[in-house]
Amino acid sequence: MKDVVIGIDSSTTATKAIAWDAHGRALAQGRRGVPMLQPAPGRFEQNPQEWWISSCQALSEVLAVIPADRIAAVAVCNQRETFAPLDASGNAVRDGIVWLDERSGDEVAQLASSIGAARINAISGRYPDLTPVLYRLAWMRHHEPELYAATATFTEVHAYLVSQLSGERKTSWASADPLGCFDIRTMDWSAELLEAVGLTAAHFPLTFAPGTVLGAVTPAAAQATGLLAGTPVVAGGGDGQCCGLGVNITQPGRAYLNLGTAVVSGLYSPEYRVDPAFRTTIATSGGGYLLETCLRTGTYLLNWFLEQFGGEHLSETERAVRLAQLEREAAQLPLGADGLLVVPHWSGTMTPFWNPQARGAIIGLGNQHTQAHLYRAILEGVALEQRLMTERAERAAGQTVTEFVLIGGGAQSALWGQIIADVTGKPVWLTDTVESSSLGAAILAAVAVGWYANPLQAADAMTHARAGFEPDAAAHRRYCELFAAYELLYPSLTEVQARLAQFRHR
Repeated sequence: MKDVVIGIDSSTTATKAIAWDAHGRALAQGRRGVPMLQPAPGRFEQNPQEWWISSCQALSEVLAVIPADRIAAVAVCNQRETFAPLDASGNAVRDGIVWLDERSGDEVAQLASSIGAARINAISGRYPDLTPVLYRLAWMRHHEPELYAATATFTEVHAYLVSQLSGERKTSWASADPLGCFDIRTMDWSAELLEAVGLTAAHFPLTFAPGTVLGAVTPAAAQATGLLAGTPVVAGGGDGQCCGLGVNITQPGRAYLNLGTAVVSGLYSPEYRVDPAFRTTIATSGGGYLLETCLRTGTYLLNWFLEQFGGEHLSETERAVRLAQLEREAAQLPLGADGLLVVPHWSGTMTPFWNPQARGAIIGLGNQHTQAHLYRAILEGVALEQRLMTERAERAAGQTVTEFVLIGGGAQSALWGQIIADVTGKPVWLTDTVESSSLGAAILAAVAVGWYANPLQAADAMTHARAGFEPDAAAHRRYCELFAAYELLYPSLTEVQARLAQFRHR
C-alpha cells in the first residue's frame, strides 16, 4: 500500500528527505550536509553534484526505514536564488552560485538603471537586490563570457534535482520565480528581463504549477536512491513557499517566521501586490501570492558569534552546550541587554531598504557588557528588525499580521520566541515539526496522488500548530521604547555606511 510521500528539502547547508503520512506525521528522516565553497570574500558557491549526492544519501537513509513500495510520490523544495550553469550534456560549466553571494552589486545598479527598479519589481515581484539570480547572470556574462556562452541551461536547485530524478528538464513556478527573471503574473519567463542579460526562455527549464507530476523516477535514479523506478516526481517549490504551505499560510492574517540562516516571514495575499516593503512570490497553495520580508542574517549571526568568540574549533556537541549556556545567561539579563543594540545587517539589508552596502552595527558597548549581553542583543536586534519589516509590509499590503508561526532552527530557542512575541506584540505559534518546507512539498505530493482534493484541504489535514509565546504587556511597552530608538539607527547610519563602503572598495 502506497501510504507515504517524501518531501526532499535541499537547503543551503543540507539536504533532508522526510517521509510523511497522510496526517502529516514524520515517519523517517535522512540528512546529509552540502559543502559551501568560499573562493573569495563575499562569494559563496556549491558544486551542484553535491545537491544530488546529498539527496541520494538522504533518501537512502529514509528508505532503509520505509520500504520503497510504500512511497506514493516524492516532491522537491529547494534553497532559493541559487543556480548552476550547465552545458548541453548537463554538466556544470562552473560551480553553482549561492543566494548568499554578494559579487553582483555593480550589476544590480546597472540593471536597475537601464530597466528601472519599479519595472523589474512589477514583473518579477522582487526589488533589485543581490539575491535574485538575474544579477549574477549579468555578472557571469560580463566576467566569464566564455563560460556564459557555453551554458545551455541555467538551472536552479529544484530543476536540477528533478532532472536527476526523472530525466525531465522541468521545474515549478514557485522555484522559477525566485530567479528574478520570471514574470509572476503570466507564470512564464520574462522576455524583457532575459533580453537584458542576452538570454531567452530556451536557456531555462520548462515551468509548471506546483503539485504537477513532472515525471517519474528513472531506473538510474532508482539505483542511486533506493526509490522504485516509476515513482512520481511532483513539482514542489522554493523552500519559503513550501514552508508557507507547511504551516497552513493560505489565508490573510497569520504569517510564518522562519528563523533560518536568513530570517524570512511571509503573509498570504490573494491578489498580486508589489512594494519595496516586501518581495512577492508565488504561493504553492493553488493560487495567490506570499508577501515576504527578508533579513539576510538570522541564525547565520549566531554561528558568526560562536566562531568569533571562542567557538571556531568546537564540535557540534560542544557548540550545542555553549549555545545552551548562552541562552541561560542571556535569559537572566534585563530586557534591552543593559543598553546594547545590534543592527543585524551583516550582509546588507533587503526589505524594506534594499541596500547591499549596509553593514551591521553594535551600539552602546560598555565595560559592563559580556558575551551573554551581545548574544541577547543579537536576538533582540533580529526581533526589532522583524518588527520594522512587518509594520512596513502591513501598511503596504493593507493587512494586519495577527500572529506568527515560528519555524526553522532558531525556533528551538524559547528565549528568542518570547523576545519576538514581546517586541512585536503578536502571539507566536509553534508547530509539531520544524521541517515545514519538507512538509509543504509532501502536501503537494499528497494532492498529486489523490489523497486530497486540493492543497488547502491537504494543509488543513497535515499541518498542526500550537500556542507558543504570548506577548507580555509590560515587556512590550518597554520594547516599544527601545524600538523607537532602533528605528532611528538605519537612517542615522546611512551616510557613514556609504562612506565606509567607498573606503572598503578602494
